[in-house]
Amino acid sequence: MLPLKEKDKPIVQKLLSAGCCARCVLRFCCVSVHAPYRQPQEEILKQLRAFISDTSSGQDSSESNRAETEAPTAAGSETCDDPPCKRAKLEPGVDPGQPEVQAAATRQEDGDSHVCVVCLGVLQELCGTVQASKIAEAVKSENYEFDAMVLSVSLPAQLCVREHSCWLHVKKEVREKAMVLSKDDVVQVKEAFKWIMQGLVAKELGGVAVVTKSPFEVGVEFTHPDTDSDCHFLASTCPDCFKPTKNKESVFTRMAVVKALEKIPDARFLRHYPSPPARPGASCSPQDVQCLHLSVFVAGRYNKFCRSLPQTPWLIDGERRMESSVEELIAAPILSGFRADGFNFSSSGREDVDVRTLGNGRPFAMELLNPHRSSFSRVQMKQLQEAINASSDKIRVRDLQVVSREAMSRMKEGEEEKTKSYTALVWTQKTIRREDIRFIDDIKDLTLDQKTPLRVLHRRALAVRQRVIHSMSTRFLDPHHFYLGLKTQAGTYIKEFVHGDFGRTTPNLCQLLSSDTDILELDVESVDVDWPPAIPE
Repeated sequence: MLPLKEKDKPIVQKLLSAGCCARCVLRFCCVSVHAPYRQPQEEILKQLRAFISDTSSGQDSSESNRAETEAPTAAGSETCDDPPCKRAKLEPGVDPGQPEVQAAATRQEDGDSHVCVVCLGVLQELCGTVQASKIAEAVKSENYEFDAMVLSVSLPAQLCVREHSCWLHVKKEVREKAMVLSKDDVVQVKEAFKWIMQGLVAKELGGVAVVTKSPFEVGVEFTHPDTDSDCHFLASTCPDCFKPTKNKESVFTRMAVVKALEKIPDARFLRHYPSPPARPGASCSPQDVQCLHLSVFVAGRYNKFCRSLPQTPWLIDGERRMESSVEELIAAPILSGFRADGFNFSSSGREDVDVRTLGNGRPFAMELLNPHRSSFSRVQMKQLQEAINASSDKIRVRDLQVVSREAMSRMKEGEEEKTKSYTALVWTQKTIRREDIRFIDDIKDLTLDQKTPLRVLHRRALAVRQRVIHSMSTRFLDPHHFYLGLKTQAGTYIKEFVHGDFGRTTPNLCQLLSSDTDILELDVESVDVDWPPAIPE
């Protein structure tokens, strides 16, 4: 039995006459129970006819009795020579005199497929075991590893127009019967589709859970050839709702159509569009099934031991200047392991190509796009880390782990407040003694004004940035060389502090020592960000 009430009978009659499929009738009757939709549509239609026949049979009987009483009977005639009445071929309870009902009867006799005027076939032949099998085969061919999936549906924009038209058609009947029915209570086509298909797809995939929330999404898209023609009247009635976009083939997107329907008055809508909707010439067409896994985020720390290795690929005028990069050496094994389509690499700052990163390394993170494998145990992540480290002696990775999207933000938090420690090999033009540089050890919290360095002016805006050197230490090497240790605010340009950058950084080491100085080597000793969490070796 369908969960329908007496008040639903006039709505059912009106919708069937208008050319709605059985499942769309249930939707407009606000049936939110899943089970009825999962029945074969022929069975639903049979039950709908039985439901409304209770009313129609009583009416037909009384009309027949009245006709027998009032109509004259030919003497001696007990049989009627008229051809058999077609009433048995019509939907019970529907007035056969209605033009649309007569047309529907004719179409059914002619073998018309009777595409639903609202869902355009989505809840008819495009919603069953055949379609479920196609979806499952498409998922299997993509070779994803997953425990659960979400089924998403994309529908042509004109379904909103047709549903609105049919709602206005029903609304008139509801008002005449002094009934209350909210449009918001009508079950959406995509919801009904999911209720029917989720179990069928799960069965085809061997019992995989089809749920409402999962990082793995299987998208089913339907298109229709008449979308633009069905929606075209909205462009003139609500022109501000439709603006051309670069990435959209049509201005009639679902969101734009919904917005227009919210703005247009009912009377104006009805002047431009029939209610109920006209019979469609074709049903929707299913497009290729799209599979997409949400991004997986991997984080860790890296050391760089080479003074000729950029952090990211170094390209000038489209030509590669270095054969590899930190990013590529780390990414290759991870991409292969997760079978991802691509990645985005980020880190807590960056070092120049000729700078090493020592100590406990620099935090980094990778967003893996559409990974086909997403579940890694701690042991497997350790093996992946070892594979990276075995692939090159120029870098080393530690603390490799999967993190959440939210945890990614911690790497960038306090970007200006965190500190970094460096060791620089400094050359002085003037001969120095150990005691000549000892005063540097006592300098604390030295504030610098750094104009954007000449070497990065092509990629950074011209500005003067204040940075702080918290402390410094020196180690004498010979009369023209010493090691300078620095603990600084993140974002401090160390090379420019040492050589002055033609006075663009003040104060600088040249001024402090009253001698031209330059930097020969630079190492990052630590990046003081407590992220990602350390993993015991």
